[in-house]
Amino acid sequence: PELADHVDFIGVHLLPYWEGVAADQAVAYVADKVERLRKAFPGKRVIIGEVGWPSDGRKREAAVASLSNEAQFLRRFIEKAKEDRYVYYLMEAFDQPWKSKIEGSVGAYWGVYNAEREPKFEFTAPIVRIPEWHVLAGVSVVIAALLLGIFYVYSASLSTSGRTMLAAVVYTIATLVVLIVYDYTQKYLTFMGALVGALLITGMLGLIAVLLAEAHEWAEARWVSAHRRLWRVEETAGNTLPKVSIHVPAYNEPPEMLNETLDALAKLDYPDFEVLVIDNNTKDEAVWRPVEAYCKALGERFRFFHVSPLEGFKAGALNFALEQTAADAEVIAVIDSDYQVEPGWLRELVPAFGDPQIAVVQAPQDYRDADENLFKAMSYAEYSGFFQIGMVTRNERNAIIQHGTMTLVRRRVLEEVGAWSQWCITEDAELGLKIFEAGYTATYVAQSYGRGVMPDTFIDFKKQRFRWAYGAMQILRTHWRALISRKDRRLSAGQRYHFIAGWLPWLADGLNLLFNALAIAWTVAMIVSPSRFEPPMLMFSILPLALFTFKLAKLIHLYVTRVRANLRQTLAAALGGLALSHTIGLAVLQGLVTKNLPFIRTPKLAERHRLWSALASAYQESILLVALLAAVIGLQRIPAELESPDLAVWTAVLLIQAVPYAAALIVSLLSAFPLPARWLGRGR
Repeated sequence: PELADHVDFIGVHLLPYWEGVAADQAVAYVADKVERLRKAFPGKRVIIGEVGWPSDGRKREAAVASLSNEAQFLRRFIEKAKEDRYVYYLMEAFDQPWKSKIEGSVGAYWGVYNAEREPKFEFTAPIVRIPEWHVLAGVSVVIAALLLGIFYVYSASLSTSGRTMLAAVVYTIATLVVLIVYDYTQKYLTFMGALVGALLITGMLGLIAVLLAEAHEWAEARWVSAHRRLWRVEETAGNTLPKVSIHVPAYNEPPEMLNETLDALAKLDYPDFEVLVIDNNTKDEAVWRPVEAYCKALGERFRFFHVSPLEGFKAGALNFALEQTAADAEVIAVIDSDYQVEPGWLRELVPAFGDPQIAVVQAPQDYRDADENLFKAMSYAEYSGFFQIGMVTRNERNAIIQHGTMTLVRRRVLEEVGAWSQWCITEDAELGLKIFEAGYTATYVAQSYGRGVMPDTFIDFKKQRFRWAYGAMQILRTHWRALISRKDRRLSAGQRYHFIAGWLPWLADGLNLLFNALAIAWTVAMIVSPSRFEPPMLMFSILPLALFTFKLAKLIHLYVTRVRANLRQTLAAALGGLALSHTIGLAVLQGLVTKNLPFIRTPKLAERHRLWSALASAYQESILLVALLAAVIGLQRIPAELESPDLAVWTAVLLIQAVPYAAALIVSLLSAFPLPARWLGRGR
């Protein structure tokens, strides 16, 4: 204060945005500070050296940087300045993009004019938050109408509730996309900024594609008036019963388990069938010799082959079996070595081949050991959604995923399309796609006719899902023309949609793995230099949160209404699915850059993990979990004056991204302990 006697005037910078003051309170804030200075130093002129409001940038507490707020603040301030005779300098004449390197993105947007020397707003016309709102609204409506038109045309059986739900989701998404793209185009972008923006928008479009596919499946799984193609046993009663050749591939399987499988086949209520057991490459004679002897004891219908060496893994064994098949067999049936089938399996399903266009009749994969422990009960719940929801929905457009057990294939078609592909580690799904490309149909029977055993440990659970996801990428790389090219008309629009939409969540898991690596790196940069590196735009951060919430809501609703699971089973299914996200992401990325990986067999009746093994089986997920949590903790060190809603939402995004890794660690630990299945309402 003693300095005041030696100066001609007092200069003050008043920038309420930096203090987190809301725009409608900002002029009062300025007036209060000026009045306090006048009272403290009577007789001295008070000159406002800087006053203004930014038109864009990070939100600070209640202060929102926007063009409308800048216009509102400056109009009100200038009126107040005239009234109270302020001497002031507006901060500033022109936008200065170079300042973003010092003050963050907001530093570029304090000008009354933009960087091209054009007025950013009118000082007399009405303030409109988004001047081009009517154009943007029109674009949003057009995009939404086009998407809804496509959905409605191909979903004729949707009820009003389903159509309403889709409309709400589609219009919301279309509005957000248009708003985000518009907002981004209004920014000053460096080359790096444009590159980051392009990556963010690409990722956003990928997330939206997944969200739309999830919304469509939700609507069709819950709000359809009827399933037109869901086959029922009574529809083909009285059809002929051609000879069936049942193929059972086996590699190093426990002989007791395989013999139980053969016992169930021996009890089939069917007039004409044979069973071919193909043991390929098992080295220990003590494993396959008992099975060979058991086949002889069961009679001439059962034939055993031990072939070593035999290339091609399971597909190689199935192709070998096809060569040994009886000449008069018209239908090939395949089951895994752990499956115990129902006596009526063939009698009830084979008559469907009375329709000459049907080439595949598929029953669900099902399991008989869900009551053994909590881990298996959780796994069973996770599997159930696909077979009770996804396959039923896909069947409506003749687009089911064929799986290599409980499947029946017309022999003539199998040979016509080149049999089982030995280059693909998911030869069953690839065969189904080849059959669709050849113009044939498949039907799904949503009734269990056989049950196998699930992986005993989390590491085996992961190996199985890795194989499925990697095989899907092999198929995508090989059949991309049929799936994507408009010139290739071998598949219907519905078939293309389901195969692409069905793999989108897996592709998203692959991209999510890359996103997490970049998110951790970006967060480290934010912690080291918070003034230069800001969290992504609020809307970009909200999308991952919205997708996570939407998928969780969908899973809970469909599991309760369609799978008839209780809440504990539903949450267990969600936990099991999340635990596999990292494995699927790795498989997708490897599948996109490599051609062939060894076939990863899922062991049967394996020993349960001990604690250390359980921890080791989720070590990659644990490392990423620690990295994400460390990033969240590091963000708490950012100075309070740089905190913002964007930062809070980004912190929430990092926490949500950590959930799948935490789930993997939890499920791995659960697999190490024989906890009772009754915790999920199963078993005794």
